Amino acid sequence: METAKISTDEVTYVANLARLTFDEEEMVRFTLAAQRHPPVHGYAAGGRYDRGRADDPRHRQKNAFRTDAVGESLPVETALANAPEVRGNCFDVPKVIE
Repeated sequence: METAKISTDEVTYVANLARLTFDEEEMVRFTLAAQRHPPVHGYAAGGRYDRGRADDPRHRQKNAFRTDAVGESLPVETALANAPEVRGNCFDVPKVIE
């Protein structure tokens, strides 16, 4: 596989998009790493990358979430039974935002 022609300008551009800053040594290191990274080769070769079996229907996820169903609520006493602190019918938690 031929080496992709990735310049430090392109690495700087992408780093700026991600709001990252690098010193000169890091920039050279990341540029060399980008030239060796296989997905970069695919995109640099014309914007197409062989995704292999990525579009195979067997790899698509099914909806793992159950449908919402109205059910019986937990009694307040049971819900608060193991609470460290209770105020009225609510959990009492420490303030975390000042």
